[in-house]
Amino acid sequence: MNLQLSQKQIGQRITELRKMKGLSQEALAKSIKISRPSLAQIELGNRSLDILELQKLSFVLEFSLDDFMSKDFSTSQEVDVKEDKKAKKQEERISVPTLQINKFKNVLLYILERCAGKPNVGETVLYKLLYFSDFNYYELYEEHLTGATYRKLPYGPVPQKFDSIIGQMIEKGHLQRVKTEYHGYPQTRYLPLEKADLTELKASEKEIIDKVIEQMSDWSATMISDYSHKDLPWEVTDEGKDISYELAFYRELPYSVRVYHDDVCSV
Repeated sequence: MNLQLSQKQIGQRITELRKMKGLSQEALAKSIKISRPSLAQIELGNRSLDILELQKLSFVLEFSLDDFMSKDFSTSQEVDVKEDKKAKKQEERISVPTLQINKFKNVLLYILERCAGKPNVGETVLYKLLYFSDFNYYELYEEHLTGATYRKLPYGPVPQKFDSIIGQMIEKGHLQRVKTEYHGYPQTRYLPLEKADLTELKASEKEIIDKVIEQMSDWSATMISDYSHKDLPWEVTDEGKDISYELAFYRELPYSVRVYHDDVCSV
């Protein structure tokens, strides 16, 4: 056990062992009596493990502490490789978003409809309202809302194909683009020319969007940008890269929208 492993290496090894055992983060966190966000931070290498937690993990994931800390440790020991490949493929398939254009258009119209009278809701704020609606829904239900892909750009997460979808909607008379000024700065706003088709939205989807609108739609572009820059999925993604929805499970408060019961301590 002389090898000094970095927190990141320890996190990677635990992630691999957990996946090979077919355990979700929630199941593993529960079995060692910590919260899912805490386990997520361990796997990311952002939180250290104490010896008691490591012992609990070794028991649940069935590894020897000496082997785990060694240079030549391999997570492939005594594991059915075929089963693991199948599990990995399934996991990748779940995490890859597929843009549902009609759903995206109706979510966009619904947000604009509810925020049309708010002078602060220009393009920058709109991007963030869409981003948090999509990522909060995925964190809570492990399903995609619109399936839009968001890219990390200097001023925040930006939905891809946004311009072409907006162009189609303007062409069809669904909305109007307005160039204006807000507090002395140029602003691009979109005004809805028709109502969203609410039959396209499930009650759970509408509820998440409503919560995002209630929380953030009065914020300035600067406020909402600063807030989005501290959201873990955006924070840990490299500049110019697509933001993985799976990173939503690594959030902690105030960003996390899930209730993790093992965070509650009995007095």
